[in-house]
Amino acid sequence: MLGTHSTGKTTLLKRIEMELRSHGVTVARTSRLAKRAAGIGLPKMQHHTAMSTEWIVTQGIADEIAAAARGAEVVLADRACLDALAYFQAALEFRGEHLHRLERERLRLLTSTQLPKYHLLLATVLDPDVPVDDSHDYDARYRLLVDRHVHGLLADDEIEHQRVTSAPDSQTRAIERALQLCLQEAAV
Repeated sequence: MLGTHSTGKTTLLKRIEMELRSHGVTVARTSRLAKRAAGIGLPKMQHHTAMSTEWIVTQGIADEIAAAARGAEVVLADRACLDALAYFQAALEFRGEHLHRLERERLRLLTSTQLPKYHLLLATVLDPDVPVDDSHDYDARYRLLVDRHVHGLLADDEIEHQRVTSAPDSQTRAIERALQLCLQEAAV
């Protein structure tokens, strides 16, 4: 799952997880990577750096591996590794900074190595008409930049994914597709 903040990623994954569990599938869900990064002193959101991006990507990979090692038939990634790269690119643009070409390519390569592991990528689409939780201090411009970078990365690399809007039928289709793939995978 990837997309800008407060677009329903976690809620959608929780619904998918609930449905899978009701079918007897052992599910693990990775989560809270940015919060954990901040907990060890790494910046997040518009302050995101190459170091925080690398930590989030590698920790996400480690979390996914650990979940599978503990016996999860299905691992739901609340933030696919490409998501961290989109957040970082948006942060750079937000701050008017540029990254050295080699560092940019290194981070892009790191995230691209994980893409074949994902059987389905769901990418939420920002709906500016849906209000944001006021308890969070979000910068609206940064949020838009993240959305643009998420969908830009997916388009640039022609990465297969399913766009998920805030419309109930779009979310239902995403849940149905995830259930179909996960139930097939768990049956193998």
